[in-house]
Amino acid sequence: MGMALGNTITQTARAFDILAMNNGQPDWDNLIGIIKVWGVAQVVVGLPLNMDGTSSMLSKRAHKFARRLAHRVMEQHLPVTVSLCDERLTSIEAREIAWDNGWIKNERDPIDDISACILMSTYFADPNSSIAIDAIKAE
Repeated sequence: MGMALGNTITQTARAFDILAMNNGQPDWDNLIGIIKVWGVAQVVVGLPLNMDGTSSMLSKRAHKFARRLAHRVMEQHLPVTVSLCDERLTSIEAREIAWDNGWIKNERDPIDDISACILMSTYFADPNSSIAIDAIKAE
């Protein structure tokens, strides 16, 4: 899972890390630890939509992940908002950026952190287009 850190004052983002997933689940303690250490106030989760804007097979998983994350930050009493944001074409753009800058050498090199950076930039450009997640409905 790609991660980026954004600055709401400068409206800029930078690639941060790629967090390993196990059966679609992160190491929750590690993820919450990162949120605490970096003083994260907003988490933007990528929402994989079809090109026509309809939900994809992965959209449900993204919603579920966002709800679980919102619930976990609420349990920790962290002042963190979780939102979903359209991630269409971020991987394609990230791969182009990575190739152009020589950051990757082949098609299989991971670019998830760069995609997350692009997602944050998309969110900064139009935060009202994101979907806020309510922790009360978390599973």
